[in-house]
Amino acid sequence: MAIMYCAAMTQKILVLDEGTTSTRAMLLGADGTLYGSAQQELTQHYPEPGRVEHDATEIWHRTLACAREMVEKAGGADQIAGIGITNQRETVVAWDRNSGEPLARALVWQDRRTADFCETLKQGGHEPSVQKQTGLLLDPYFSGTKMRWLVQNEPAVKAASEAGTLALGTIESWLVFKLTGGTFITDASNASRTLLLPLAGAAFDDGLCELLEVPKAALAEVTDNSGQFGSTLPELFGGPIPITGMVGDQQSATIGQGCLSPGDTKATYGTGAFILANKGHDIPTSDNRLLGTVLYQEDGKRTYALEGSVFVAGSLVQWLRDSLGLLGTAAETETLARSIKNSGGVVIIPAMSGLGAPHWQPEARGVLAGLSFATGRAQIARAALEAMAHQTYDLARAFAADGAQWTSLKIDGGMSANDWMAEDIAGLLNLPVERPEFVETTALGAAMLAAKGAGLVPSLDEANRTMRGAIGTFEPVMEEAAREARLAAWQKALAAA
Repeated sequence: MAIMYCAAMTQKILVLDEGTTSTRAMLLGADGTLYGSAQQELTQHYPEPGRVEHDATEIWHRTLACAREMVEKAGGADQIAGIGITNQRETVVAWDRNSGEPLARALVWQDRRTADFCETLKQGGHEPSVQKQTGLLLDPYFSGTKMRWLVQNEPAVKAASEAGTLALGTIESWLVFKLTGGTFITDASNASRTLLLPLAGAAFDDGLCELLEVPKAALAEVTDNSGQFGSTLPELFGGPIPITGMVGDQQSATIGQGCLSPGDTKATYGTGAFILANKGHDIPTSDNRLLGTVLYQEDGKRTYALEGSVFVAGSLVQWLRDSLGLLGTAAETETLARSIKNSGGVVIIPAMSGLGAPHWQPEARGVLAGLSFATGRAQIARAALEAMAHQTYDLARAFAADGAQWTSLKIDGGMSANDWMAEDIAGLLNLPVERPEFVETTALGAAMLAAKGAGLVPSLDEANRTMRGAIGTFEPVMEEAAREARLAAWQKALAAA
């Protein structure tokens, strides 16, 4: 048995990390070592204000190209023990089960076109019952209303639904279908983001499907987050590779941060910002407009999380760089922030896609306040980073009001590599902030699940012990007077949004 275990340990895990702006394939060892990574950008389509779309075929082809590069680096398909998939959760793809081809562009999680329908449901008094069942609020952020829109507004999608060949799914479901040649499943963490899955239910609910006008026959089977989910078509990689892990990106980062005990809390700063606190096996409830969600499911048993979602984080810096031309690179924000003592009164409310938790105002729009002739690139860049701390602070208050007060915060994601931002979050929250040496914990969480599903480790606890690396800590040093002034200026600007 020992010899077989050592042989298995030489095998790698291939993680497919499906982000909003790019797709990546990452090759990791059973000890968490990163052996390689391949990445390609995804085209963002903005047909109208508030609408964001992706080309599902492009996602598939670019994911496949990245994956093939990593399989070659591993030495072939037989050197990979399992594939773990993690993805932008609420993006919806509609495709035909017979042809395997998409029927329309994918609607991205940032897309707000269903805001009017959500408001109609709210006015009809449906939000309390939906929240009680699903842990979610009636907001266009979630998958279900996007599914309805596709069926009602895209003729090819409607025709496939009437013919009984329609598949509606999130990105992990789409990729598994393409990789296996037809397996149609979705994991519990992604399914819990649709508005169609009761937190206590094993499958999508008839009543919720009827309320949102989504054909249940077009939905996938809900599965665990680790296990044997089928194998890739042999011709894709020169041999079959088992798919052994699937998980939504924010749940994946929570697992990758080792938040496996009730109360453990993490914040991921990527395109948006997402904070999750492990709530154990108790179904979470919120009186402060936070979300209840499935963290992961093993052998049909669920571990839950309480979540706060911020729509705009890293995309604010990207906007300053690409649309306004104020930055050469995203990393420049740290140098600019450190070059001045404060933001000079400049405050940015990054509501370009509406306000997420705890406000949930989809029609809110961004505010740039406090400008003067002394305002320059440095003040605006610093205000953009300060907005990350302020959005996190607003969520900290909501979590505390729901009885989930933080004693520390674990951060990750691409933006968390900015030391100044990490220091500022610690200061404004007046809490220690932990950051792992390997900040791409989204990929690490998927690798942990895939390693368990492939039998390389017996449990997530063991995966946590063997795969996580070193941790650094930022202690709060902000003076109380500075904190109070910042908070007052933020609240004033927030009212204008």
